[in-house]
Amino acid sequence: MSAREQMLRRIRAALADVPAAERPEDVPVPRDYARPRAASAPDTASAPDTASVADTADTADTAGARRRSAATVELFHERVADYRAVVDRVRPDGLTAAIVKALTGARRVAVPAGLPADWLAAADRAVARAGGQVVRDTSEAPLSVPDLDAVDAVLTGAAVGVAETGTIVLDGGPACGRRALTLVPDVHVCVIPAGDVVDGVPAAVARVRPDRPLTWISGPSATSDIELERVEGVHGPRTLHVIVIDEAPDAIGSSGAPAESTP
Repeated sequence: MSAREQMLRRIRAALADVPAAERPEDVPVPRDYARPRAASAPDTASAPDTASVADTADTADTAGARRRSAATVELFHERVADYRAVVDRVRPDGLTAAIVKALTGARRVAVPAGLPADWLAAADRAVARAGGQVVRDTSEAPLSVPDLDAVDAVLTGAAVGVAETGTIVLDGGPACGRRALTLVPDVHVCVIPAGDVVDGVPAAVARVRPDRPLTWISGPSATSDIELERVEGVHGPRTLHVIVIDEAPDAIGSSGAPAESTP
């Protein structure tokens, strides 16, 4: 029996008791298999019912949540940098400087229509140094492929970040823009708040709408198809620069280096 026949035989056996009229959506499938387990409830039968105990528990829960959140963002930072992307973690008051730094040297920067005003102002400030301009991609006046090809960099937000895989997810929303906007330019600068970074893929899927045009990005575009030599920028941006907005006291850091560009 061939491998193909074995596989089909097992599929038929697994489906033998499924009613012919049953559809996939008729049967609920649990999706909580990779979500953090909730802490078990304490045994309050013998515990003193005092405000001090409740306050201590609340403080411990808050501290634990902060540690988990910090660990998630730290893992995201590490995994994104592993893909040879540039990662900056900055406090909110350092965001403008981080965007200006990431766009240094770019003369023409594209942005989606719904980019936050302060991010847009930072992009304007960056290109002003080089005598360039920021161009907006809107549904009323979308940038053509030649227009996008003439862009040095694109600045967007992200719908969610995945720490476990070092992935940013774009959903085509106002701050993310359409897919072509982040595939044609050579440099993609993506800003994401730390609160939008989750542990794993199931948690990320739960936060996005399945009817949106989702783009999952793990590092800059790269391939090693020919002679196992890594070539970047073949299917998308050669350089990915992720800026994480983090209000944690120690949220300042940078990892990775932009890939060398070729003429």
